[in-house]
Amino acid sequence: MGMTGKPAISLAAVPGRRKATVEMAQRLEREGFSGIYCPSLGDGLGLCEAVALSTREIPFGTSIANIYARHPSDFAHTAALIHELSGGRFRFGIGVSHGPTHARLGVTAGKPLEDMRRFVGELRAAARQTGELPPLTLATLRRQMVALAGEIAEGAVWANAARSHMAASLAHLPAAARANPKFFIGNMVPTCIDTDRTAAAAVSRKTLTGYVKLPNYQNYWIEAGFEEEMQAIRKAIAAGEEARIPALMSDRWLSQVTLYGSPSAVRDGIDAWYAAGVNALIVVPSSTHGNQMVALQELIDLYR
Repeated sequence: MGMTGKPAISLAAVPGRRKATVEMAQRLEREGFSGIYCPSLGDGLGLCEAVALSTREIPFGTSIANIYARHPSDFAHTAALIHELSGGRFRFGIGVSHGPTHARLGVTAGKPLEDMRRFVGELRAAARQTGELPPLTLATLRRQMVALAGEIAEGAVWANAARSHMAASLAHLPAAARANPKFFIGNMVPTCIDTDRTAAAAVSRKTLTGYVKLPNYQNYWIEAGFEEEMQAIRKAIAAGEEARIPALMSDRWLSQVTLYGSPSAVRDGIDAWYAAGVNALIVVPSSTHGNQMVALQELIDLYR
């Protein structure tokens, strides 16, 4: 099992199996996983409310809620409600999302740092009506948002970070945040367990294909030392050859951004992430054999 114990788990409210998802949250609590964090897919905030009422001890939160999806005061009422119902186990993870999501919602986003600072200010101002708010975690990638998280929030969470770059990223947190054991330092890492390492890698590449098309992620991975891969992907996109993208996602890059392969390899990778400086590793499960529920069972079996 390793010295670090069991990681946290990403749990999505997929239509058609939401009741089963809540039951899975109860099971993950019984199995001793360190947390449950819900993406925006299928209403992660709504799932968090269900988790608050159906579990007793496990920490949980959003990872992440899109700040443009609702008014800050509306978010504040829901976040305060979940915080109170859960007895303080809830953490509100928030982020600025991505261009394609903004377009789908018909949202005109401003400058990410300014928008985030304004949102947090308005959220906290609403606490006069809502009651106590939960701790806030900012979704981060690059240095300026990392620094902002250390200034105005109680945590920072990455998605698909490069483990080899984590020390450099954490250096942008204020010293007080780095020294505070209660400051949440998380990363959502795509994970696929299979002794057929090639098959697991193929699933991981499929999981991240959409992300490598996003300029903000490309810029982050270039900063992290993967310029060759990202420039090749940019050229493929410009040439209308997106089918080539999985082949351009190198093993070198994939091994730093995801966990895949045999159970022992994945366990070792989880330990390596904690050694790299995160204190809340959030495993995002996929499987070569089925859906999210199959992948979650494989994670449970990983520690049996």
